[in-house]
Amino acid sequence: MKSFAFLKTYFVPIFILLFVSSCKKEFSNNDYTAYFGGEIENPSSRYVLFCKNNKVIDSIQLKDDNTFFIKFDSLTPGLYTFKNNPEYQYVYFDKNDSLMVNINSKEFDESMVFCGRGYEKNNFLIEMYLRNEKDRNSLFEAFDYDFDKFDKTLNKLFVANQNYYETQKEAVDWNDEFDVYAKASLDFPYFTIKEIYPYIHKMRTGKDVIEKLPQDYYAFREEIDYNNEPLTNFSPFVIYLSHMLSNMAEIKYHNHFSNADLALKTNINKLNITDSLIKNEKVKNIVLNTIAFNYLLEDQNMMNNNLFLDTYHKYSTDKSQKNEIVKIGNAIQLLKPNFDLPRVSLVDLNGKTVSTSNLITRNTVFFFWSSNAKSHLTEVHKKVIDFKKKYPEFDFIAINLHDKEHKWKETLSNYDFNGIQQYHCANFEDLRAKWAITKIYRTIVVNKDKKIINAFTGIFEVDFEENLK
Repeated sequence: MKSFAFLKTYFVPIFILLFVSSCKKEFSNNDYTAYFGGEIENPSSRYVLFCKNNKVIDSIQLKDDNTFFIKFDSLTPGLYTFKNNPEYQYVYFDKNDSLMVNINSKEFDESMVFCGRGYEKNNFLIEMYLRNEKDRNSLFEAFDYDFDKFDKTLNKLFVANQNYYETQKEAVDWNDEFDVYAKASLDFPYFTIKEIYPYIHKMRTGKDVIEKLPQDYYAFREEIDYNNEPLTNFSPFVIYLSHMLSNMAEIKYHNHFSNADLALKTNINKLNITDSLIKNEKVKNIVLNTIAFNYLLEDQNMMNNNLFLDTYHKYSTDKSQKNEIVKIGNAIQLLKPNFDLPRVSLVDLNGKTVSTSNLITRNTVFFFWSSNAKSHLTEVHKKVIDFKKKYPEFDFIAINLHDKEHKWKETLSNYDFNGIQQYHCANFEDLRAKWAITKIYRTIVVNKDKKIINAFTGIFEVDFEENLK
């Protein structure tokens, strides 16, 4: 196990003494004191945000030596998240746990190690996360396999993870409350791959394997408790649910509909399935909100949005979140053609913050990329270089999303993108709210007067060039 760099110094900080003593302390039945601290090497922010169900409970400032420490006088046992923006990870607290974590933000998940009271459970969660990431990468080619070969490949990986889960469960002897997340971290990545296999296989090979699947292929769906409240903010479950609903809501005879109408009907199907499948009101509302957020940010047909929201309002009882969803709908409407493009802040290669309003002096195309999607990174720039030659009256501005600033510059140093203007997103939350950006595949086209030509197009779309004529 890795040791903490700050424990190698010539003195022991007071919070370390408090932490060590808390690990040995006996607590009364009514005492829910807990401790959380650690060190973040190369932090991207001077704060650690401690959150529950996507709400910030506490903001902890890093000390000069990049360590942090907090004592909670009363902390309800359960799953939390901690963030050093833009990175985040889960942390689970049982009663009176005292956890320390060591992280290098350049390899946030891979470098993460916990110690202290409760460390075994949290090291298990991060290990399962890394195992699932490794499995997804190793299965990239397996989606091309016929069913029998794919099934054997997937099951081999699952059995290895299942053995690790069972061994750790017995060794640590964790409680049923934690096992909800431990078992979910084993099962749902496996279920997700099973859900997406038939569709990715068809997309990549052109062969429809659905009719060749065993009759019990989707039997695992019947084992799932869709009303399990603790899982509603746990990403393995959320990701699985998204793919499962997409599969169940699929419209077979889609050639009868335009893309916009197909998206509308499919997402209304998702709302209908959610209403029939999930009876727990809190869980249902969270799932309905997720479907609504995703649809409203992907489909910008105003009439279809209203039809979708009519169905959403019929099922949702979450009054607080409805306002947020309506806000997204309103934001999308402000991105209509001939409207002014809302201003956002970007960072140039010299570290200077600039407003997009000042960048638009000619007809302009904004497009997006991330180093995590390398094939898109190269292909989108290749496409833009071609358009730049063909339409010299346009400026083409690349905006990097998600990467840390040093990673953005490091990635660019490996390429020659032929004079394309490069900027880094200064505040992703602001950009997402104003431009309704959720994915890197969006492209925004504006004229020299800063008026929107098309805020919801994509460089790889067949008719994209019509926006430049």
